[in-house]
Order: sequence, then C-alpha cells, then structure tokens
Amino acid sequence: MTDYVRVSERLTLPRDAGVPIMGSAARCDEYPVHVCRDEPSAVQRLHEEIGGRRVALITDDSVAVLHAGGLAGQLAEAGLEVSMTSFPAGEASKSLKTATDLLDWLAGTELARRDVVVAVGGGVVMDTVGWVASAYMRGVPYINVPTTLLAHVDAALGGKVAVDHSTAKNLIGAFYQPKAVVSNVGYLRTLDVRGLRAGLAEAIKMGVIASPELFRLIELKHADILAADPAVTAELVHGSSVIKCRLIAKDPYEDDLRRPLNFGHTVGHAVETVTGYGPVLHGEAVAFGMACASRIAGRRGLLAPAVRRRIVGLLREVGLPTTLADLPVPVGPAETVAALDKIRKIRDGLIHFVLPVELGETVIADDVSDEEIRASLVAAPDEDAVTPADNGHLGRGRGADDPSDTRNGGADGRA
Repeated sequence: MTDYVRVSERLTLPRDAGVPIMGSAARCDEYPVHVCRDEPSAVQRLHEEIGGRRVALITDDSVAVLHAGGLAGQLAEAGLEVSMTSFPAGEASKSLKTATDLLDWLAGTELARRDVVVAVGGGVVMDTVGWVASAYMRGVPYINVPTTLLAHVDAALGGKVAVDHSTAKNLIGAFYQPKAVVSNVGYLRTLDVRGLRAGLAEAIKMGVIASPELFRLIELKHADILAADPAVTAELVHGSSVIKCRLIAKDPYEDDLRRPLNFGHTVGHAVETVTGYGPVLHGEAVAFGMACASRIAGRRGLLAPAVRRRIVGLLREVGLPTTLADLPVPVGPAETVAALDKIRKIRDGLIHFVLPVELGETVIADDVSDEEIRASLVAAPDEDAVTPADNGHLGRGRGADDPSDTRNGGADGRA
C-alpha cells in the first residue's frame, strides 16, 4: 500500500493588491561543542554526530598526514562511507580557487543533501570548508574538527565562514553554523610553539573583552598552555568556547558591526592583507592589533596605564608581536593605513575600533583617526614596559621561549 503524506493548504488571497507582501524566514541554529582530551573520545563523539550518514572529509595536506588520514580510517572501520580530499596548507589556499576545486570534488562524490562534510584542520580549513558547505546544494551539514589552538578557541565556532580576496581578508563568505564541533586537545601536541602562541592570542582577546577570569588563567598557566598540557589546554578551550558562544548568541549574524569580538582585528586584518596572507599568522596579526588598540585607548585616557601594560605585557610574555619590529616580515605604517582605508571604503566609510576600558569592558569608537593609528603602530620608548608595581598581576612559570620545546607542527603553525 502506498504511504502518502497528506498536505492541506487552503490560503485566501488578500483583497488589496496594493499592500506590500511580506516574506519572512526564521531560523535558530544550535550545535554542541565537545571538548575532548584524546582521539578515542573525539572519534566516539564524531561518530555520534555523523549519525550514520555518508562523510566527505576535507583537510589540508599537512593535517592529512598528521591526523585526518587516521581519523578517516577509524570512521570507515566503524562502518561509515568516507570520501577524503585535501588541499595545500597555508593561508594562500583560503581562496576562491580552492573553494571551487572543492565544490567540483563534492559534485563528483555521492554526497546527498543530508550527508555530512567534516572539516579537519586549522582556521584556513574551518573557514574555507565551512563556506563550501554553505554553498553546496544550498547548504549541507558540516562538522568542525579543529587541530590548531586558534581553530579550537575561535575559527571552529560561530559560523563565520569565508575565503580571502586580494582587496580584503574574508571578503567572500557567509554565516553558516556547523552541525557540531568536536575539539580534541590531544591534537595540539603536534603543533609548534608558534602556532600555539597564535591561537593563544585569540584566547587572550576573549579574556580582555569578556572574562577577567580567563585572562588570569592565561597569566598563570601560559607556560603549560605553550607546552600543550592536555588538562590545562582543555580548561582553556572549554572556557574560551563558552565565552565565544555566549558573545555570538547576542548577534549571530552581525546586524550590528560594533562587536567586541573584533578587538585587535581592525589593524590585524590590514597587516595580513599587506603581507599577502601567510607570512604573518592570523593570531600574530591580532596580537599586534590588540597592542595598537590598547595604546589608542590609553592615549585617549580610556584605559589605565597599569591595565594597558598588563595586556601588552601578557602578549609579550607569551612571545606574540606587539610592535612592527616584532612582526616576522617588514610592515610599513603607511601601507597598513592604506589597507585600512580600503577596509573603510568597503564598510561605508566607517571603521569600528574596539578599545579596551578595563578587563571585561570595551567601547566601540568610529572616530579613530589615521594619525592615531600611525602613532599606535610604534610604541613610545618604555610605554609598554612593565613596572615593579605591575609584576603582581603577571603569571609566573617557564617562558614562551623555553628551549626544551622541540615539537614540530609545520612551518605555518597550522597542524
């Protein structure tokens, strides 16, 4: 016997044809974030979230060797139908060319609209694959499996997916939430110290804008974080994920562009643009941007000198750049300001600077001048130097440049 699904719609037409017709669409996306300490736990969670559907696993070439190949094998052994591909590692691959190649690959698989794309990797993989998933068949489910600290605390969360353009970073993208996030902090043991520092920058950002408790955790335990201690990194990732999810929930589609989460990103994105997306890691650029924004806030009298020194001091203590001279490649003030002018044009003539007032509180300024920006790019002598009175605020422990760290996570810090 045929099993019918009966649908009844008896709609009336409006009498006044001159009244505007209002279209509407409402959607509420929720997804779990699983923070795991080892691969067996992560594989179990991932298997549960996939729910027996076909899997298209996408990663980069470095992570394919380190983690994703083995992960694909374990899912296949569990009875899932898995297809896998990868693309070259690094920010240069976060492009329309990579995205269209992946769309072509997906079109050649047997992936159906309710099957699952699994993104395994760092921020480049999260952003690129998320946007591809949003476009393929008008949107297929995807699960993020981050392998870098930056991806764990930032890129895997929030559904901001995009690829870069020569005009500006993340210019082509969408808001498209993942089906789930499965974070295995055990993967961080294969990451080099530069990659760990870059990820820690995003966690410091969240501490400054929303959580003095998280900021203090990093002050006290940054040496353990940079040693990829699983208990401490799990604590950091869990806390950072809670904070980011709560902040995103307030405005998931950025109807208001004045967002504290953009702290450090204004100058940071300009630095990435002028250096060609790659030589300066995203977290390094954001760290430098946070130092610049803190100097602007301090010079405006919004941020107490001791708090500014505490913020910039922590960035320095973990080995992140806070001046132009600290960046891994030469960057000039003029070209940075010019890149910001391009961003300003894209954003209707306004750049929203997030300026810290104290830990857990910020203001959004639309009137930061080019002169203030230029001045912030270069710290005055001893401006950010920690004084004896500040030392009680800073954590103790093994420094960020500990010579015993011999882990290798790849030249670009993404693993």
